[in-house]
Amino acid sequence: MCRYAMYGPYKDIYACFDCRKSYKQRSTVELSEQDAKNRKYLCPQCRKPMANMGHDFKAPKHSDLKQWKKVKILYQEGITYHSCGCGGPGYRPKTLREVKEFLDNRFEPNEGKRILKRIRKILLQERADFL
Repeated sequence: MCRYAMYGPYKDIYACFDCRKSYKQRSTVELSEQDAKNRKYLCPQCRKPMANMGHDFKAPKHSDLKQWKKVKILYQEGITYHSCGCGGPGYRPKTLREVKEFLDNRFEPNEGKRILKRIRKILLQERADFL
């Protein structure tokens, strides 16, 4: 059941990677179109813009630097914790060590890019074997 669609609006969860904190903010569904467009979600502590992480985001402990680094890397790659509530946002790596493999094996929406990426990986491996 799509709990976010049926029982919302739920608050959006935003994260500040510098302060390593997350905050719930009013959903854009609750705001007028003009207010939603003009609203800037700034960290209450450092006043820098925060990242919209999605309803399913659970912030790591403030002291867990590796988990915060992992979440920041995923966010920079366009991976957040948005879903409709049916089954969650899908698999996310549990540790920082798993991030590189996760990103390398991530589904490429463009078939041509996926093929080029695989060819590039093979050529780099052959070059390394040659040297």
